[in-house]
Amino acid sequence: MRLFATALLISAPAILAGATAEPNPSEIDSIIQKFAAKEGEFAKARENYTYRQTVKVEELDPSGSPGGKWEMVSDIIFGTDNKRTERVVYAPVPTLQNILLTPEDMQDLKDVQPFVLTTANIPDYDIRYLGRQQLDEIPCYEFTVKPKRLDPGKRYFEGEIWVDDKDLQIVKTYGKGVGRLKKNSDNQFPKFETYREQIDGKYWFPTYTYANDTLQFQNGPQRIKMVVKYQDYKQFKSDVQIKFGDAAPDSGPQNPPPNPPASQPKPPNQR
Repeated sequence: MRLFATALLISAPAILAGATAEPNPSEIDSIIQKFAAKEGEFAKARENYTYRQTVKVEELDPSGSPGGKWEMVSDIIFGTDNKRTERVVYAPVPTLQNILLTPEDMQDLKDVQPFVLTTANIPDYDIRYLGRQQLDEIPCYEFTVKPKRLDPGKRYFEGEIWVDDKDLQIVKTYGKGVGRLKKNSDNQFPKFETYREQIDGKYWFPTYTYANDTLQFQNGPQRIKMVVKYQDYKQFKSDVQIKFGDAAPDSGPQNPPPNPPASQPKPPNQR
């Protein structure tokens, strides 16, 4: 985002250390390789799902009152040629006054906020194990993730991820998008939290992204709020065969409820 004329300070939810013994270094490496492989399988599976994506970005004044906003609702669908496409179903005229959404923001919306860490992109990142953590009622491994380098034209995730210690899939991310910017660029990017939910009893899909941050531009700070919802996942085709062992019990409704069940990581209040 770039200022016309706003680093989100999100307090992560309380996370308690788990009681299970910590893995040794060789076990940590094995965990990373296994969850990256599962993430790759999930990424292929998600390509066979349709869903609705709702995005709202708001400018906030220092007291937190909303001002200008940008909204878009789109359906990720398959066309008559069976190719995946995005169909915009609602896009009112933007009323943002102080910030401009840039191509980097749109790339982050597509690839960084619903971050997937696969075997193919592990070489791009430094991954450090932080320890076992209890995310709500889900025992997790927590890692920090940071790109080793910033190649021109590419966007990366930098922050923390929580990996379910049973399914070995990411259930939550907290961080921001980073990349190489042009010299003297005033482009700033908010910190965000993305929560995943089990869909079809197999895969952990991103369902909710939330940001509430103050971006420090050269001409002054600008507070923003962003909410992204990914809803109505439906499998379109099944030419990709993926096996995760025994299916986990259904965790509840597919759309993120206002108060998620205890078996899902809980996002902040969805206002």
